[in-house]
Amino acid sequence: MEKIVEQGLLYDFYGELLTDHQRHVYEDVVFNDMSLSEIAEEQGISRQGVHDLIKRCDRILAGYEEKLRMVEKFNQTKRMVEEIKTLAGTYKKNGDMSLIDRIEAISEEIGQL
Repeated sequence: MEKIVEQGLLYDFYGELLTDHQRHVYEDVVFNDMSLSEIAEEQGISRQGVHDLIKRCDRILAGYEEKLRMVEKFNQTKRMVEEIKTLAGTYKKNGDMSLIDRIEAISEEIGQL
């Protein structure tokens, strides 16, 4: 996964668990595309301090994902829903009843995540 997309997803799921200061700085880097120098000047800290804070936030967010697996489950559910859509479209075209069994099986898998 591209780093910025991964950072965004992890932040979407776990960002509220960061401190206000961490959230503000992380948002400036990931979502506002500000440079470390710009953030350092705005926050009154060193550029190295901003860099270290971002790395720490990356580790914290990755640690939450390692334990909770919410992003992984989200992506898995998304793939399964896409498969259901494809199967439903195929069923609609040719009426193959065996597809219904597969759709039900996928739906059950989603319920167990």
